[in-house]
Amino acid sequence: MRLFARLSGPVAPAVIVVAAVAGWLATTTAQQPERSRGFKQLLSEINAPGIDRGLRDADPPRPAPTSARWKTGASGSAYLRDSLIVRFRPGTLPAAQRALLAQVDATPGPTLTYADFDIVALAGGADPEDVAERLSAQPDVEYAQPRYRARPMFVPNDPLYSRQWNFPQIDMERAWDINRGGSTSVTVAIVDTGVAYRSATLRYTGIAWRRDDGVSFPALGPVDIPFAAAPDLGADRFVSPRDFIWDDTLPFDLAGHGTHVAGTIAQLSNNGVGVAGMAFNVKLMPVKVIDTDWDFIFNSPFIGTDDTVARGVRYAVDNGAKVINMSLGRTGAPAPVVRSAIEYAVSHGAFVAAAGGNEALEGNQPEIYGEFATQIDGMVAVAATGPDRRRAVYSTSGSYIELAAPGGDFSRGPATAGILQQTLDLDFVETFAGPVSRYTAPRFDVFAYFYFEGSSMATAHVSGLAALLVSQGLTDPAAIEAILKQSATDLGTPGRDNDYGYGLINARAALRGMGVAR
Repeated sequence: MRLFARLSGPVAPAVIVVAAVAGWLATTTAQQPERSRGFKQLLSEINAPGIDRGLRDADPPRPAPTSARWKTGASGSAYLRDSLIVRFRPGTLPAAQRALLAQVDATPGPTLTYADFDIVALAGGADPEDVAERLSAQPDVEYAQPRYRARPMFVPNDPLYSRQWNFPQIDMERAWDINRGGSTSVTVAIVDTGVAYRSATLRYTGIAWRRDDGVSFPALGPVDIPFAAAPDLGADRFVSPRDFIWDDTLPFDLAGHGTHVAGTIAQLSNNGVGVAGMAFNVKLMPVKVIDTDWDFIFNSPFIGTDDTVARGVRYAVDNGAKVINMSLGRTGAPAPVVRSAIEYAVSHGAFVAAAGGNEALEGNQPEIYGEFATQIDGMVAVAATGPDRRRAVYSTSGSYIELAAPGGDFSRGPATAGILQQTLDLDFVETFAGPVSRYTAPRFDVFAYFYFEGSSMATAHVSGLAALLVSQGLTDPAAIEAILKQSATDLGTPGRDNDYGYGLINARAALRGMGVAR
């Protein structure tokens, strides 16, 4: 995700601000392979319903802080300083593994679930990229890589539907004539920052920390935090929730990105409330693999690195997801552990949509996860378009881009040029963005309708359409990819090109491509 805006009333002025959703906070302590476990306790499964504050005026710009927890190597990717990912070749004896690790002053880490790799800790200040290169050269090592930082990459009767220019752009209204919101038997996994999916009150302990601009914040100590399901997303359609940041089954969204993405895929629709979603009948599986600001302040034990993302993808398919949305990614060095997980997912019947990246204005570096799309049948990388059906100015262009979808583009229009969905009200979330005097515990039971832009938002459209195709009986991920490409509306240079891939997704044409006409 890149930017967001929100409005108050039909003619209120709009302000575009930077969304601080990636959790890049500075700290003076070195990071271990897994952080010392923070305190998170479920106090009550009951909380008041979520508060909907509607479309509101935007706050002043909130810069996204960066972190001193990470090292940026020659690849341009940020990674943890003192651990890495290693996969030994099958048949390598434990003694041989220990001997190899001893040569680079490394020790085994804890055994992980949903992983076919190991995390190892480094001592003595060795650089993970250098150590990974040395280990990769060993015949008993299939691959070794640093733990690179992943980031979140953002006619129904719903009263705000008229603001959703993105759905008419992909002929969604006529697609709903063919398939009215998909099937409850289909599950879409939201591999992201979590989702506002249920009510609860949780107790956390907030640590003292320092923002990278030098401002220090005191420890909040034990705080009781209210959560609620996003009112326009519903609370009875979530299955197999999993949090790989806190290592539990409570994947709450502490930033708003995953909730916004989930809305485009499956927001409740034709219910006379708020906005619409594409596959509004399907089940959703919240899988949290990205830590954000409050996860850090509350001292989450795990961090959103390649290995965490890989585990989340494997978990999703092992627990029944037929579509996996990855509105996240990173640039820089290779990510074999994530590629292996996506190959595993596709081979087990799950279609994967991944963000193509938001780097066009910053060197146009390719999105590493998205690059796998041209090599894996059943996975696509998605570019973003604005209301004018042109590639959004931020959307990365490259040979791996396979499809385009609406992602928003504030540079060519007002705040309403973004993708509108309900998510957490950032007034009550980003209390760390201002002066220390305004710093207080957050609330995650207050919601508003925000315009976001980014390839994250575009990717959600592809996942929503894929869920409709699965609902029509198409179960082969490679066949879903083929239909999406064949039915896409060609934009830009005739034929496949680096800006739009095979073109802008066309929901009506994709469903009719299965031989269904109405």
